[in-house]
Amino acid sequence: MQGKPVGFTTSIPMEILLAAGRKPVDLNNIFIEDPESYRRVEEAEERGFPRNTCGWIKGIYSAARKEGLEEVIAVTQGDCSNTHALMEVLEEEGIRIFPFAYPYDRDPDLLRLQIQKMAEHFGTTLKAAEVVKQSLEPLRAKIREIDRETWEGNRVTGQENHYYQVCASDFRGDPVLYEAEVDRFLAEVAKRKPFHGGPRIGFIGVPPITNGIYEAIEEMGGRVVYNEIQRQFAMPAEGRGLVDQYLMYTYPYSIYGRLEDVQGQIRQREVSGIIHYAQAFCFRQIEDILFRKRLEVPVLTLEGDKPGVLDQRTRIRIEAFVEMLNG
Repeated sequence: MQGKPVGFTTSIPMEILLAAGRKPVDLNNIFIEDPESYRRVEEAEERGFPRNTCGWIKGIYSAARKEGLEEVIAVTQGDCSNTHALMEVLEEEGIRIFPFAYPYDRDPDLLRLQIQKMAEHFGTTLKAAEVVKQSLEPLRAKIREIDRETWEGNRVTGQENHYYQVCASDFRGDPVLYEAEVDRFLAEVAKRKPFHGGPRIGFIGVPPITNGIYEAIEEMGGRVVYNEIQRQFAMPAEGRGLVDQYLMYTYPYSIYGRLEDVQGQIRQREVSGIIHYAQAFCFRQIEDILFRKRLEVPVLTLEGDKPGVLDQRTRIRIEAFVEMLNG
């Protein structure tokens, strides 16, 4: 994929960037895949970011600087409220900022206007982006197949499901190369025998900043068959136009849309328990109240702060949860 890279703070209509010949870069992925991701958080704190600020915000800041990006799309509504201050700091450091807002009430006209403004800014059109969307459908169908093999075929692990869906937020900057990676993985999956046993667990909330959670769950006998937000990054809704696709994307809107989606997936995938990951210092921690009230299966809430390995206390809590579900 040629063209100048454009970073973004959470999933946006990247079809616009591809139509404009630009390289999409999800700064979350750049941050968390950095072998020194913990150091990226420290760098932000050294430059003045408060310690009681979300680790993802600090990591995104350092990732944008390390990548040497000239421009970043900041999602100012529908994601973290700290993004407003982040974009001001990045702008002060010479990075151009383009703000993008998801309308809280899912107003299709307002969303269309935002997408059109983004297209105009990057020198393309909504029509050209629709063509790109159609060209990406075969790849997105393959990612849906990976998801299906997780909960129905039982041949894909929770960590693998997480990886291939979370990478769909930017297709690692090059949809062609990423599709080849997906093809190789699906060919490997086709040779596997189905996994057996263990309670079927759903993972909701933002992707974890902590390493080793999925492996720990499965070492203890559980099976993660559902990743809520990662699945949404992969745009699971089929056969819709670009605006409709991002209206169906649940993450940036009201929690009630997310609840409906989660409840449907719990039933379809026969999930017996939910792990809700909440990021420290994030307003979404408050949403745990509603998940616990509305979901009809047991919920274990885990909190993460900075990148690192899974701590012993959390391992014990996961083990007890899996044992309870097995009981």
